[in-house]
Amino acid sequence: MLTIYSPDHQLHHASELKDGKVSPCFEMPERAEIVLARSLQVGLGDIVAPQAFGPEHYARVHSKRYVRFLQQAWGEWQALGHQHDALPLVWPVRDLRSDIEPEHIDGKLGFYAMDAGVAITAGTWQAVSSSANLALTGASLLHGGQRSAFALCRPPGHHAAAEYMGGYCYLNNAAIAAQWSRDNGSQRVAVLDVDFHHGNGTQSIFYDRDDVLFVSLHGDPRRSYPYFSGHRDETGRGAGLGFNLNYPLPHGTAWDGYGEALQHACGQLRQYRPDLLVVSLGVDTYEGDPISHFRLTTADFCRIGAAIAAVGVPTLFVMEGGYRVDEIGINAVNVLQGFENA
Repeated sequence: MLTIYSPDHQLHHASELKDGKVSPCFEMPERAEIVLARSLQVGLGDIVAPQAFGPEHYARVHSKRYVRFLQQAWGEWQALGHQHDALPLVWPVRDLRSDIEPEHIDGKLGFYAMDAGVAITAGTWQAVSSSANLALTGASLLHGGQRSAFALCRPPGHHAAAEYMGGYCYLNNAAIAAQWSRDNGSQRVAVLDVDFHHGNGTQSIFYDRDDVLFVSLHGDPRRSYPYFSGHRDETGRGAGLGFNLNYPLPHGTAWDGYGEALQHACGQLRQYRPDLLVVSLGVDTYEGDPISHFRLTTADFCRIGAAIAAVGVPTLFVMEGGYRVDEIGINAVNVLQGFENA
């Protein structure tokens, strides 16, 4: 399996507000480097650089003004004399206006964020645009005849919606790849999200559509981030009704419950018969992950890969979460090897 990788991700190492204090993000550069090292160690396949894609491709799922904000935010922040990370401090909640973009960067940071885990740094734009280009390159490779590819994206993307960032995510890599595939001839595309946290951004982007099926297995939002998205009754709207499937699972879920839900989800994917499958690959379902609450073992990730392979369509894996950093390489590559060896 080809792995698409860029060192540009190292330009983004941000801080977050968590547990009442500002500290370095759990989403750190070492994550991608450890996954890359493991793929090389086991001989997963060639490592290739991303192709160049412009912001117009990101704007197929994000608004133009949001993409512009990401491009310009650090410059606006730095113009105030700041050199430290830019974090939001006010959000347009409940009955506050959420339609008019503020002119001041403090207002823009809150306007375009869902939480305080998405700091803007000097290297953020280059890192996130490169990350999106990895996913786009993977989609392009599949359209060129590859059976599978792995976009080693960092920062991740599945919490980013059309006009907001959150959960360490800025551009929605999986959604951008899915949309590119639709724009380039795929009639039906599916996104399977196996990250512990619900992919609220991906759901939001495709919620009204019947040409992209979104399926997610995740921690029950009544107890787990993002808290306000991912319930079972969120099944789509309008033309998209029935094309959004959520499998919220209880705190402490191990393979018995997870495997059953995954088999059902893969059955729904086979019934949909997509031309291409995008997998939001998070391995924060691993036991002992510091910000997640499932109990999958290293061997279980091979089973996940095999179950996905049984869907039987060209598949693009897009890296999302996983914060037990010492084990992230083994677990992520186990999914890919399980898929390849099925």
